[in-house]
Amino acid sequence: MNLRILKADVINLFQQLKHKKSPPNHVISKTLMKRFFVIKKLNNKILVSFENSAIIENMTRYKAIIAYDGTNFAGFQSQPQQKNSRTVQEELEEVLTRLNSHKPVILQGAGRTDAGVHALAQVVHFDLQAARDAERLRFALDTQSAADIAVRHVEEVADDWHARFAPHEKIYEYYLENSSVRSPFNRLYHAHFRYHLDFDKMCNALELLVGTHDFTGFTASGSSVDDKIRTISQADLVRLDEENFKFVFRGNGFLYKQVRNMIGTLIKIGNDRMPIEQITRILESKNRNLAGPTAAPEGLFLKEVIYLDEQ
Repeated sequence: MNLRILKADVINLFQQLKHKKSPPNHVISKTLMKRFFVIKKLNNKILVSFENSAIIENMTRYKAIIAYDGTNFAGFQSQPQQKNSRTVQEELEEVLTRLNSHKPVILQGAGRTDAGVHALAQVVHFDLQAARDAERLRFALDTQSAADIAVRHVEEVADDWHARFAPHEKIYEYYLENSSVRSPFNRLYHAHFRYHLDFDKMCNALELLVGTHDFTGFTASGSSVDDKIRTISQADLVRLDEENFKFVFRGNGFLYKQVRNMIGTLIKIGNDRMPIEQITRILESKNRNLAGPTAAPEGLFLKEVIYLDEQ
């Protein structure tokens, strides 16, 4: 028997309780004691005290690497408030539930992507009853998922491994078409800007983003994260051809719409509507109003999640 109630599982339970949904049966075990935890609400914050542990029998944890075209998704994470919206998490959970003898399965991702944002290698984990052949599980999950989701890899991992909380870095890429007339073939996977952009100015501005900073000024409203200090170890701009650019960001974490807000600011700088030093002003002032607009979602790809204990 394995200790299965972890921090992320509890967080997931809270989300469901806040939306008045019953917790899945596979999370709270039949061996649950009379009281698992006490929930208190104080100043709009949910507080928890543990009274007993919950034990799940015969559960196996799997890590999966997935890719998806975000065009027709409302994002990665489930959105109970929007019943008619497609999300990657919900669609994969439906398939996993069928594969798990119709017992509910909860999927946890390394991070969230917004509506219209794509992923080449998002990482998730989930628990199933009993051990499965990893390749057969990958094949079943891949072929039974929608055409805009691909399951690239599945492997069994330790019971306490967690896609979100295991130390990792992420690499994001942003594709931008800079042409007077937008190509119809790029419209779903490249953002578009029709006016002149100064390549060198954008490169110089990118250098100011590298390092450990408080990125409050590049965070969209609605973020629930208190600590907005993050480290960006790579910020590059690549000219793919005369009309297309690729921005590359690598860091230990990214805030809500941070990458797209940085891109929107870099475009303003490249178009001579902001000075290069605006990056420093935004970081020091932590003022979102000094930054550029949020760039369009279709150009953004989660390219890779790199787990530090696997290097």
